Amino acid sequence: RRETKPSDEAILAGRIVDRTIRPLFPQHIRHDVQVILTVLSLGQDDPDVLAVNAASIALATSDIPWSGPVSSVRIGKHIGNDDLVVNPDYAFRTHTDFEFEIIACGKDGSINMIEAEGKEVPEDLMVKALSRASEEIEKIQAFQKELVAAMGVEKRAITKKELGDEAKRIFTRGIAPELDQVVFYGAGNTKINELKDRWMMLFNDAFDEDDAELAEEHFEYAVNEILHTEAIERDRRADGRAFDEVRALYAQAGGLSNILHGSGIFYRGQTHVLSVVTLGGPRDCQILDGMETRGKKRFLHHYNFPPYSSGETGRININRRSVGHGALAEKALAQVLPPQETFPYTIRVVSESMSSNGSTSMASVCAGTLALMDAGVPIKAPVAGIAMGLMSAHGGSASGRMEDRPYKILTDIQGPEDHHGDMDFKVAGTANGITAIQLDIKVDGVPLSVLAEALTAAKKARLQILDTITQAIPAPRPDVAPSAPKIIVLKIGKDQIGLVIGPGGKTINKVKEETGAQIDIEEDGTVFLTGINGSAERARDILIAMTHLCTVGERHEGSITKIFDFGVLVRLTPSSEGLVHISEIAPFRIDAIGTNLHEGDIVPVIVKEIDRERDRIGLSIKMADPTFAEKKGFVKEHTNGTLDKQPNDPA
Repeated sequence: RRETKPSDEAILAGRIVDRTIRPLFPQHIRHDVQVILTVLSLGQDDPDVLAVNAASIALATSDIPWSGPVSSVRIGKHIGNDDLVVNPDYAFRTHTDFEFEIIACGKDGSINMIEAEGKEVPEDLMVKALSRASEEIEKIQAFQKELVAAMGVEKRAITKKELGDEAKRIFTRGIAPELDQVVFYGAGNTKINELKDRWMMLFNDAFDEDDAELAEEHFEYAVNEILHTEAIERDRRADGRAFDEVRALYAQAGGLSNILHGSGIFYRGQTHVLSVVTLGGPRDCQILDGMETRGKKRFLHHYNFPPYSSGETGRININRRSVGHGALAEKALAQVLPPQETFPYTIRVVSESMSSNGSTSMASVCAGTLALMDAGVPIKAPVAGIAMGLMSAHGGSASGRMEDRPYKILTDIQGPEDHHGDMDFKVAGTANGITAIQLDIKVDGVPLSVLAEALTAAKKARLQILDTITQAIPAPRPDVAPSAPKIIVLKIGKDQIGLVIGPGGKTINKVKEETGAQIDIEEDGTVFLTGINGSAERARDILIAMTHLCTVGERHEGSITKIFDFGVLVRLTPSSEGLVHISEIAPFRIDAIGTNLHEGDIVPVIVKEIDRERDRIGLSIKMADPTFAEKKGFVKEHTNGTLDKQPNDPA
């Protein structure tokens, strides 16, 4: 089929490239820059890391102003093995012993993008992996710099257009005095946006609207300046919190509707998220058939950001941001899910941003945890997420800005800190370790020492949030909701799969129609029965009877399906019959079956012998009930050749 819109995998790979190269463009550049990356062929390595390096080389060797090159590497590790593997392939990352993987990008000893997931990775191990990544990045950097030097392309000069002096004076007199009050009002961006609208009205009334973009930038720069200055010089945050302080928390598990399979509500300040869990059967899983991945996906997290959550109007659609935020929370939660063998459900979590004032993605992790526990999903441990920020003194390179000059790490960024801060460092995990990380920055790069400090602060905040979550729901519910489907797992022999399915699916479809259950059969003989109102149980009973393998000595009540001169065939299960030889009907000799037995009669039998090779079962009525023959009118022949009279014969 022809490709249409990009897949989620392509969007996520594109976001990795975008988040890496974007901070390195001059802020005053006005030209559209488009980087198109085409996968020419695909081997055993993920193309996303290569795509970052390819984009870097393309930009660095062009005349486009850009402060690269920047390099990317993936680091992976297996449980029980201390070795850190550089650029592990697909097989390594899908191994059962997989512990974590990190995609790190950076330049000149600093990091400017991270995408990571892992199974409760300790902070010190994560720092160790980032350190190894930084070493490998330097090697790739050296190669790229050789190419840039060999190409010798001179960057084009771009003139920075400035706002006029008169407009600056109006801003200084009429707007600047109010900045402190609105920025540190504690209401997110609301008051800031109101003041910005007033400034733009003043500007448009007095000056050429063609320069409106410059006026808007001047306002944003002033807000940016006051936020950084107050944080660095006066230890002051926009909402008055301490640098390591988390906003007011609220958590609720369930309580919305008994129709829902599970729900969770999580508040962090003015950031509010509702997550809802829906459980389905194995056939409800997502079928993956992309360039990089094929197979089935049983856990899905979808993130929605309706315009009302930020006080705006607009279309409700799925954009790149929604895909990225949903994938981040999905990675964070996937690490603690039970294996399919013990919990065979397909799990879908939908997170709705009800109100946004910073890091709805990490709030989605928290609300998602609450919803999963409310749904009775036996997760390994609750997961929480927090967004860490950074304010650094202006001037110099990013590395110099943070190593040689003051900086402040902010816990739980919101509003203007999120918009104007230097870093958005999202960290999710359990009490035991990290399950997902995402780093975005607005400067050239962040030194590893600063990231290590931020990870420590993030753990402190994470533990506080986890305490709030476990107060709302200490452990997963013991059972799934009554409204959720019930799944029963059976195991049949591979040679019985055809028996259950039947010719053209006739047998399995009949069971589905009779019971209303969904039936899914794996190649190894695992059968999943999904249904409500007892339908799964009814299907189970039918399939157990159908696939039951008889053993010698078993007692059955079966119906006669055919009568021969030498015996009768008796149906034991829907898929098996046995022969009662005429000598096994009565404890005495009989010469003919006659009219004493009929097709459809129910008779007691005991399995006497089984010939597996010839697929034959020998049955005995007389062993099951020695009096059965006489009850049915069979007569015993005496040695003198006379017959006992039958019970109803006249004297």
